Amino acid sequence: MSFHPNAVQQRARVASALVFATILVLLGAFFRAQVLRNAEYTLASEENRLREIPLPAPRGIIYDRTGRIIAENLPGYSISLLARNEDSVRATMARIGGLAQVTPGQVGAAVRRFRRDPTRPTVLFGDAPFELVSSLEERRVDFPGLIIQSSPKRHYPDGPAVSALVGYTGEVSDQELASDAFADYKPGQQVGKDGIERQYEGRLRGREGLRFVEVDARGRVVREDPREDVPADAPAPLYTNIDLDLQRFAAGIFGDSLIGAVVAIEPRSGEVLALHSAPTFDPNRFIGGIPFDYWTALQADPRRPLYNKAIKGTYPPGSVWKLQTAIIAMEAGLVDIDDHMATPCAGGYQYGNRYFRCWDKKGHGDVTLAGAIEHSCDVYFYQLGLKIGLSRLIAGGIRLGSRDRTGIDLPAENRPLFPTDPPKAYYDKLFGPRGWSNAVTLNLSIGQGENSQTVVNMARFYTALATDGSAARPEIVRGESQRTPLFRLTDAQLRGIQGALEGVVGRGTAAGSRLQGITVAGKTGTAQNAQDRSADHAWFVGYAPAEDPKIVVAVMLEFGLHGSRAARIATRIMEHHLKAKVTSMPEVDG
Repeated sequence: MSFHPNAVQQRARVASALVFATILVLLGAFFRAQVLRNAEYTLASEENRLREIPLPAPRGIIYDRTGRIIAENLPGYSISLLARNEDSVRATMARIGGLAQVTPGQVGAAVRRFRRDPTRPTVLFGDAPFELVSSLEERRVDFPGLIIQSSPKRHYPDGPAVSALVGYTGEVSDQELASDAFADYKPGQQVGKDGIERQYEGRLRGREGLRFVEVDARGRVVREDPREDVPADAPAPLYTNIDLDLQRFAAGIFGDSLIGAVVAIEPRSGEVLALHSAPTFDPNRFIGGIPFDYWTALQADPRRPLYNKAIKGTYPPGSVWKLQTAIIAMEAGLVDIDDHMATPCAGGYQYGNRYFRCWDKKGHGDVTLAGAIEHSCDVYFYQLGLKIGLSRLIAGGIRLGSRDRTGIDLPAENRPLFPTDPPKAYYDKLFGPRGWSNAVTLNLSIGQGENSQTVVNMARFYTALATDGSAARPEIVRGESQRTPLFRLTDAQLRGIQGALEGVVGRGTAAGSRLQGITVAGKTGTAQNAQDRSADHAWFVGYAPAEDPKIVVAVMLEFGLHGSRAARIATRIMEHHLKAKVTSMPEVDG
């Protein structure tokens, strides 16, 4: 077979052209990579060689009203890993397990942090004990990619005494990271979980800093990069209205034996001076992860130490609510402070086929409204409730805030439980159309029945009784005072109510709680406990000095038996606060 010379030459030219074109393409790609995109590839190489190490930021310090520390930061240590994959996280944790106890939960948490953000150093221990840090520092060569650095650690000097109001911090959860509110947070960071720490997270959170290190192909730190660190920023401190001395005193009275809560408020401004729930817990033990045995003990405790009884617990208010019945009737023009009821108290009241007892089986006789308040006569208020009528009683209670949250600046405040208007629809749904009668009016009129209030809400209501009928919104952190008009009585009517409240402590159900040199006004309450009918809840809400109120105190004791017991606690708290204020006032010459 033969080829024509022209055909061979033509094929040679085509092959040469293809080779030349291929060389041009390769030269172009080389020029593009080496010249045109040199800066881009250099930057990528730098990014592979340099790693950013976040510098944890301290949280804002929390102070009381006089500058005493409620929450601060202490030096601590964190241990992180420049991890290549999940296996390297697990392998490192296993090796650390040869030096200290490492739980499966800690391993799982570290792996989840890596999955969330593989480009960020994975936090292995957010609050590492010094002994572990020392051991790892001695064995640096055995742990490539390990980052050990100082990290601010949250601390509460008064621990259990402030837990109900300050809350605690913990690692941001996967659920939180998935929400919009925590969109700019990273795995391993600490956030407020409850109380002030959670409510004011945005103001207490600092801004992370950065430092840069050079790493080799295995992720081992070779040296610090010479570029300047970006320091972490601490936020401004947070100043509260809390009187830490009073807070400690209230917590000390409750101790570990009483179950209940106390709220103390300045009546005109709404400044919360103290807020305590008992029994309590130590928020310092929550830092860096809650020990399993401690968490289990708290969860198993029937006294519910983790449940903030001051803002979440709802309890029948009993006789401390009778003042609302009195105000509703006075505003409607149905009664005045010196008026009597048709039937004197002989220890009970017959209504239909039911006999409603008074707390005092001997009876109170023929008393006025003032006397009924002083001696907490149920029979008087049964009749007053019937005079008001169920619909007007419920509407009045709603208007006076019996279904409202107070708006206190703490998270997860519960709404009080109280009937809705119209009552027929409410009770038909609750008990069925034939399952109730107008007798529910009698129970509501004395603070029982379908009525459960929070301790903070009753404190708020009594700020209106202590002043001019306007209630102050409770505020933990300093802000602008907000007052809401609750009721309108004439000056004479309001003075009559306030005088009756003074009589409660002066000669009535709380006479055993009188203070020398300080006039106290308030109301006791003994409310049926649905869980244990043999152990009633005990209430007292009042204010002092009666002539110029400086403090409102609400105390509720679960299984407290009688309101007089709560009154003794409340008046001791008032006395401590007022005498402390007197002794701390500067001397004035002349």
